[in-house]
Amino acid sequence: MTKEERKVIIASSLGTVFEWYDFYLYGSLAAIIAAQFFAGVNPTAGFIFALLAFAAGFAVRPFGALVFGRLGDLVGRKYTFLITIVIMGLSTFIVGLLPTYNQIGFVAPVLLIILRLLQGLALGGEYGGAVVYVAEHSPNGKRGYFTAWIQTTATMGLFLSLIIILGTRTYLGEEAFQAWGWRIPFLISIILLAISVWIRTKLNESPLFKKMKAEGKGSKSPLKESFANWPNLKIVLLALFGLTAGQAVVWYVGQFYALFFLTQTLKVDGPTANIMMAIALLLGTPFFLIFGALSDRIGRKAVIMAGLGLAVVTLFPAFQMLTQVVNPQLASAQASAPVHVTADPATCSFQFNPVGTSAFTSSCDIAKAFLARNAVNYDNIAAPAGSVATVQIGDVTIESFEGGALSAEERTARTAEFSTAATDAIRAAGYPAAANPDEVNYVATVAILFFLILLVTMVYGPIAAYLVELFPTRIRYTSMSLPYHIGNGWFGGFLPTTSFAIVAATGNIYSGLWYPVIIAAMSFVIGMLFLKDTRHVDIHNLD
Repeated sequence: MTKEERKVIIASSLGTVFEWYDFYLYGSLAAIIAAQFFAGVNPTAGFIFALLAFAAGFAVRPFGALVFGRLGDLVGRKYTFLITIVIMGLSTFIVGLLPTYNQIGFVAPVLLIILRLLQGLALGGEYGGAVVYVAEHSPNGKRGYFTAWIQTTATMGLFLSLIIILGTRTYLGEEAFQAWGWRIPFLISIILLAISVWIRTKLNESPLFKKMKAEGKGSKSPLKESFANWPNLKIVLLALFGLTAGQAVVWYVGQFYALFFLTQTLKVDGPTANIMMAIALLLGTPFFLIFGALSDRIGRKAVIMAGLGLAVVTLFPAFQMLTQVVNPQLASAQASAPVHVTADPATCSFQFNPVGTSAFTSSCDIAKAFLARNAVNYDNIAAPAGSVATVQIGDVTIESFEGGALSAEERTARTAEFSTAATDAIRAAGYPAAANPDEVNYVATVAILFFLILLVTMVYGPIAAYLVELFPTRIRYTSMSLPYHIGNGWFGGFLPTTSFAIVAATGNIYSGLWYPVIIAAMSFVIGMLFLKDTRHVDIHNLD
């Protein structure tokens, strides 16, 4: 690796680390964000809304890919991803200054979502720019290894966010952190922004882009050439459904859903969960480079498809083992004290409400919301039409109530009464309020989390080189950015919200895993049948 190549990789990677740090602060603080900005709804709905606001940033990533991808193919790689980091950094800094729901009401979550959308647009242009820039500086035969450095940045950005959150939390104490200290990690981003901008101004434009411009071989209409031309559009679609969709769900289940599962389902306290995840990330990150380099030797497709196949067959066992080693009391209670919800099916809603128009006040919804919040598995039993839902916990049966016709005060009082009775019953049946720190097998937990990260490195390490090699230089930024960000922004970004809602609807804490398993299986089949390996493609040939 030459001095210039090291400079390109370090500068591109450091800037992208900071950008991912900005983006993932929100995900790491989802529970606190829910309390600060969605205080007007019940805790379950508030957490779902917080996840949806997180997902809003992912929803607009493909649009950012179109805007900045076109700009990158027309104007240049360097200037485009310099713009994206400024937008990202300023949006994150402003989140740290926002008033909360209790201070300005519904305006607070509206402003928060606007900033999340700006972050998503910026990230839609950032990744493609950084990857293309590094790839176009890479020699043939080492592109998988060189671009794998960019692939480490998402994990390192998450790692950096966890470390700063943990340090702030420990220094201030939990009460101060919950009240106002959560703002500090967001405000720190202004320092990271300054460093990133300084680093990127030192870079030169991609030599391949300059050569293309000098020879007059650039595209005058990269959007039309990328997506209105069937041979190229076909490759875009295969890249989406055969690569990035599966890679995305494995990535998010390994690094985000695992953290949500630890804190929300298994009831591990936030600092402990973050420490264990940070250790797993630290151990797993070098494997991005290992699998990137391996893809230079045996092919991108072989490594990625192996990761997808392993994820399909191991996600369910891995999360079941996680329950056993983290919260054995919960696992024991689920086996020894089954819970049944008996209700009229017509009154049971799918409690996924992104616009906040449903109150979920039926007796069935009230019962299921309580059980979902407390990580209690349950079976659904159909009752005659018009019946009030009941919850059977061991030998105890508790009747829910119909809240639709009650006033807000009456509904609050009845909810408290029902929750108290149901809480007493599940505690008596052995369902714990939180994971017992003395019973957590920390070594085994970190080992399982490391395995999930290892799957991430297999599917994510080589994919940047794979995507770059699929498309010609003149439309590379545009063509590769869209399938990447639809896959990661839509298939991956909506995973926490979708899986959480599936669990609440079905009554099984593992049922949310069907979403990533099915998507990964789809990509495995399509990729194996229709995609070819690209490691021998010479991207420096402009013809």
